[in-house]
Amino acid sequence: MERVSFYNQKRFERDVEKTFTSQRDFIQRLIPGADIQHVGSTAIPNSLTKGDLDIQVRVSEFQFNQAVEALSTVYESNDGSIKTNEFRAFKDDANIPPLGIQLTVIGSEFDFFWKFRDVLLQNELFKIEYDNLKREFEGKDMEAYREAKNDFFSKIIQTPEFRQLKTSVDRNV
Repeated sequence: MERVSFYNQKRFERDVEKTFTSQRDFIQRLIPGADIQHVGSTAIPNSLTKGDLDIQVRVSEFQFNQAVEALSTVYESNDGSIKTNEFRAFKDDANIPPLGIQLTVIGSEFDFFWKFRDVLLQNELFKIEYDNLKREFEGKDMEAYREAKNDFFSKIIQTPEFRQLKTSVDRNV
């Protein structure tokens, strides 16, 4: 059974920013025109995180297959994640910090990672609730945490803050 641990985001801030910048620039060369977003808990100041860096790579449906091929040459496929014509997950566990890359088609049902980040940045109460959920699962089963996290994000999807966020090709944060 894999156990989950969390740390304050500040602990990883310097490494995360440096790695995000270098990975963003590298991916931009691999996939010109991609919208590359720093997402996940390390993108939320003073939040609790597992310490990994999550990056969302947003592309048009016409770029998707080429982007899958390009990312596959550099990163390992995250076989624990679903694979569709609009979503693929990649990882690099050897990187410092470890990387998770979510490739999504802009406007698809999987184009939500940046929205979760933005809702948590806008609403301190949601951020606190998410951190409290993490505290509740500290040292416990990773799968149980993932289920609870999915329930939390299912709730976030229903909020006015989430629904107000527009999806556009030229969105850059």
